[in-house]
Amino acid sequence: MSTVNQTQKEKKGGRKAVGIMILAAIFLVMAGTIIYLWMSRQPEEKEKERRNVVVTPDNVQDVIAEMEQRATEERVESGYYTVNMNYEWHFATGDAVSEDAYVENLETNTNAVYLDLFLLEDEENAIYQSPVIPLGSSLQNIALDTPLEAGTYDCVAVYHLVDDDQNTLSTLRVTVTVIVEK
Repeated sequence: MSTVNQTQKEKKGGRKAVGIMILAAIFLVMAGTIIYLWMSRQPEEKEKERRNVVVTPDNVQDVIAEMEQRATEERVESGYYTVNMNYEWHFATGDAVSEDAYVENLETNTNAVYLDLFLLEDEENAIYQSPVIPLGSSLQNIALDTPLEAGTYDCVAVYHLVDDDQNTLSTLRVTVTVIVEK
């Protein structure tokens, strides 16, 4: 009888050891997962804020090089576009050149652009078609291709981001108000 009890105790002891090992393994996996998730949620270290530097004849080239490097690093992601324009264009008459219409293709963008301006209620007939605007260039002294009567017009400017062969990579739509005085 004591031999049977001894064998049963050994079986129970073996089962307990296996159970403890399984629980320990589960605990380690859970702890590892929690630590991984916690570490991945930690905010990235903020880049140390740099102060402006006084420019002297001795360091001017270094300052320019650093500014150019930062401008290159801050480029807009390919296929995206940062708009720099005014959204209300005034014209003395429907066939006059606007004194305040302005569109710029920032150097931080990645592609040349052109835009087509449409009346909001008629997006099939452009009232203005710009030339291609290279990076770092701007467009001013804009005259409408289709003269308009005096009034205020809700319009949409459709920007086309283009590659070197002027194939459209993506488009961007921006509302513009056109005001014709006389």
